[in-house]
Amino acid sequence: MVGARFRPQGRDPATGVDCVGLVWAAYAAAGCVRPLPVGYPLRGWARERVEAALAAAGFAPVDDGRDGDVALIALAAGQFHLGVMGAASFVHAHAGLRRVVETPVDAAAMAAVRWRLCPPRCD
Repeated sequence: MVGARFRPQGRDPATGVDCVGLVWAAYAAAGCVRPLPVGYPLRGWARERVEAALAAAGFAPVDDGRDGDVALIALAAGQFHLGVMGAASFVHAHAGLRRVVETPVDAAAMAAVRWRLCPPRCD
């Protein structure tokens, strides 16, 4: 999905995704369709609501990092961002660049709380 257009509340890589849509589309592409959160704001989504949405979709926080984990990054001013972790890269929907990008893992991604499907299979 790298290169897909950024679109707030976007769920389909063909028409655009935001960070939530990217994570859910990535798991769906891997054959794992999860309940999608709806009605979330682009900014100001409280950590508790983000974590509740991840938990409702079957994700749980983990201590060890693996490729494919979902990273929950706390940004400035209480904003949160999701992306998919790789061995040395982070794939996320970048609002400023208006597209999905793959970047090297930086300090924010390294410090992110990681979430994984638990158990690690799809129903």
